[in-house]
Amino acid sequence: MASSAADSTSTSTSTSPTAAPAEKAPHDSDRIALFKDPKDGHFDTSRWLLDHRGFLPVPIVITDPAVGTGGGVALTFFHRPKGAATTRKTSDGHTRTITPNLYGVGAIRTSDGTSGYGAGASMHFDEDRWRYRGGVAKADINLDVYTPGTLLQPLQIGYNVDGIVSFQQVFRRLGDEDLYLGLAWTYTDLDISFDSQSDRGLFTDRELAQRSSGLGLSLEYDSRDNPFTPNSGWLGMIEGNFYADAIGSDNDFQSYRAHSYVYVPVADKRLIIGGRLDLRAANGDVPFYRLPYIDLRGIGSLRYQGQRVATVETEWRWNVTQRWALIGFAGAGRTWGQRKDFGDGPSRVSKGAGFRYLLARQLGMYVGLDYAWGPEDETFYVQIGSAWR
Repeated sequence: MASSAADSTSTSTSTSPTAAPAEKAPHDSDRIALFKDPKDGHFDTSRWLLDHRGFLPVPIVITDPAVGTGGGVALTFFHRPKGAATTRKTSDGHTRTITPNLYGVGAIRTSDGTSGYGAGASMHFDEDRWRYRGGVAKADINLDVYTPGTLLQPLQIGYNVDGIVSFQQVFRRLGDEDLYLGLAWTYTDLDISFDSQSDRGLFTDRELAQRSSGLGLSLEYDSRDNPFTPNSGWLGMIEGNFYADAIGSDNDFQSYRAHSYVYVPVADKRLIIGGRLDLRAANGDVPFYRLPYIDLRGIGSLRYQGQRVATVETEWRWNVTQRWALIGFAGAGRTWGQRKDFGDGPSRVSKGAGFRYLLARQLGMYVGLDYAWGPEDETFYVQIGSAWR
């Protein structure tokens, strides 16, 4: 009986009109599985980003006291060229992960009228022997500058910068180590205006220069296990940028930066202790809006500027589960060099706490929220990857 049924089915099939097989539509369960980690079954975007050339929509929530509240959106695309290596070996036998190429576009707007849009990329070539980082943006930003206030009370001066910013940087790895030599070109062309035109008289023509064009050299060592949310290793970089009339700059000046980020896992990697040291300096005819500033969560951008800036910060991440983590951080910064020595200025301290979720396990990328307290303000930050840039 079974054989007869099979024969009958076969005959019926062979005599029916031939039809092209229908394409199988993606099932809802397949889409859901795409965002589940096969290791633990939790929500994870690794397969979507790496295997399906997906994009990560990043909501931008802006709460920086310097520009008010607001937001925007960025689309970040992840792509690894076919056949490209995913890891490389150092001369001492360590394995380093080669991150996929990243491409992004985004736009923002805030409550004080600040707006901007731009595009950028981070790319790797020839098994990570070459790296590129860069982007171009159009910005219309409302900010405040604060006078030093050595003899008089500091003045808060409102101003606007409107124009184009471009940053292009290429790195070449030296041998098989984690050491990279970089060459950069930074270009800005900005119109400067003040809320009160009388404030313009407080600055020299050199301080109000609109066009800056500079070439930079850098040396970077990077042994972090991943560039998104590191668990171990360290990054150290020293760089100098030189702006001159010969390459299109209105002013001749120099900017320097040396910084290091260190990550130490303890308690069987349940606790990650991070440390940051950041030193910045500027010499020459520096436009006032290009002076370095204290860069800490809880302190508004450009709030404390000077010719010299030093910042230290620590961050502790406690991995409560394989997916969820708690964050605590504290830092201090100091500016000097404008009519005051290092010992003359007080340290500006900020601190805060937050949480993280491991969004893409294969990339080691966490996302989360931080709440920070500074000398004047309290605010929160949406974090994608590390807060240290």
